[in-house]
Amino acid sequence: MGTSRHLFDLDGRTALITGGSRGLGLQIAHALGAYGARVFLSARKPGELAAAQAQLAASGIEAHVLAADNADPADTTRLVDAALDTLGRIDILVNNAGASWGAPAEDHPLEAWDKVFGLNVRGLFLLTQQVGKRAMIPQQYGRILNIASVAGLRGNPPGAMRTLAYNSAKGAVVNFTRALAGEWGRYGITVNALAPGFFPSKMSQGLIAALGEDALIGNAPLARLGDDEDLKGAALLFASDAGKHITGQILAVDGGFTAV
Repeated sequence: MGTSRHLFDLDGRTALITGGSRGLGLQIAHALGAYGARVFLSARKPGELAAAQAQLAASGIEAHVLAADNADPADTTRLVDAALDTLGRIDILVNNAGASWGAPAEDHPLEAWDKVFGLNVRGLFLLTQQVGKRAMIPQQYGRILNIASVAGLRGNPPGAMRTLAYNSAKGAVVNFTRALAGEWGRYGITVNALAPGFFPSKMSQGLIAALGEDALIGNAPLARLGDDEDLKGAALLFASDAGKHITGQILAVDGGFTAV
C-alpha cells in the first residue's frame, strides 16, 4: 500500500480563518499553514493581527491579514473581497471569531445577548453565506470548519458558569453545522464543527482564575486543559482530503469532559 500522508497535505489550498490573531484560531492557522495552505487571517484588532502574522512568519508560514468585525455585514463583504483578491479562491473557511458574556439568566442584559448572538451566530452565517455563494459553490469544493464549544452540547453545572447566551449561541452553531451540511453536500462542500473544552485563552482566563483549573477539568478522563497543540490534528482532518467523507459532524476536543 502507498503512503496516506498525502491525505493531510494542503499544498495549493487556501484558508480564511476568523478570530485568527490568537488562541484557537491562531493554533489552527499554524496547523493549516504548516501543511501547505495559504492562510488569510481576520480579527478586530490590527495590532494582534500583526503579532500573529509575525509569529507565523517565524514558523515559515506566510499569512495575509485584515482587521474586520464579523458582526458588521459591510466588513464581511470587505473581508471576502480581500481574501478572494489575495488568494484567488477560498477552499477552507474556519469560523472561529466569537464572544462570550457571563451573567445570571434573570439579569442577562439584552445588549449582551445581542452581542453574543450577533458575532457567534449572525456573523458566522453572513460570512459563510458569502464564502459559499462567491467561492465554494462556484468551484464545487469547500471545507467549512465551525468552532462550537462543549458549552453548546450541555448545560452548566449548578454554581459554575452563568453563560446562557454563549451556551445558546454555540448550540445554534452545532445545528447550523448539521443543517448546512445537508444543503451544501451536493456542491462538494463539507461542513463540520469542533467543540473545544477548556483551553487557556484570553476569553477563558477570567473563568479559570475564578473557578480554578480543577473545577473546570471536573471528572474529565484525561484530567487536563487543552493546550496549544490539541486542536491541530482535528482541524487538519476536517480541512484536508483525509476528511472528505465526513460532514455534519461535531467533534468534542475536551479530554473526555462531555463523555462522562
